[in-house]
Amino acid sequence: MSELNERLGFAANDRILIISCDDFGLSHASNEGVISALRDGAATCASIMVPAPWARHAAQLVSDTDDIGVHLTLNAEHERYRFGPLTHAPSLLSGDGGFPSTIDDLWEHADPTEVRRELRTQVTRAQAWGIDVSHLAPHLSAITLRPEFFDAYLDVAVEFQLPIRLPSTVSAAEAGFPYRSLAADEGVLFPDFFNHDWRAGSRQRVIDTIANLPSGVTELHLQPAADTPEVRALTDDAAGWVDDYQFLLGPELNGALATAEVHLIGYRELRAAMQA
Repeated sequence: MSELNERLGFAANDRILIISCDDFGLSHASNEGVISALRDGAATCASIMVPAPWARHAAQLVSDTDDIGVHLTLNAEHERYRFGPLTHAPSLLSGDGGFPSTIDDLWEHADPTEVRRELRTQVTRAQAWGIDVSHLAPHLSAITLRPEFFDAYLDVAVEFQLPIRLPSTVSAAEAGFPYRSLAADEGVLFPDFFNHDWRAGSRQRVIDTIANLPSGVTELHLQPAADTPEVRALTDDAAGWVDDYQFLLGPELNGALATAEVHLIGYRELRAAMQA
């Protein structure tokens, strides 16, 4: 029984699905892939990496009908592709001048005050670019499973009255603190189900999840990118990103959704319920 279903106006046993696209703004190829997935494919929302090099271009592509959140970014994990914070935040810089490459490096050095300021600035910058921000989704789940950073994440969600992405596959005992309960206590909404264990190329994971979709609200995330020399040079994961792009625009996904009788929504519906 999903309480969130009822708050969204669905029956308690309905299967609701959010299909989200990550890393909007990371590259020109990502921007092409995400916009195509939103306009011509099965994606229902996306999240923009505001500090990334192609974020301003991404913002210029967004229309009033696009459901766009902020992909809160504190890591730049690609060896050949470096970028850093919007704010003055020395603790958020690695030795090569960009964000830390790994989550462990971030956790070891980041100052929570600088984290909070950077997260808030990423949201306000997206709004200044004209984006009607619908939700918050952490890049690499970096600020979800560490209490001092989760506090900043939750503070920003409460300040801007935005729903958030939270994993459902990591227990409170495994995380070391009751992160989902803390968010619920503050009135912040999040999908019932989200598996944060992502790897490049989502086709089989998504098909299997849709075939076994439980009642409630599930979020599935993909990372579509157009097949260009740029994205092939950026990462060895490019083939998986390109496959996500082709999958989101192809008949296989639409067939799986029709068979499963799924209700598709974006994060705007959660934001409206949270702010009501």
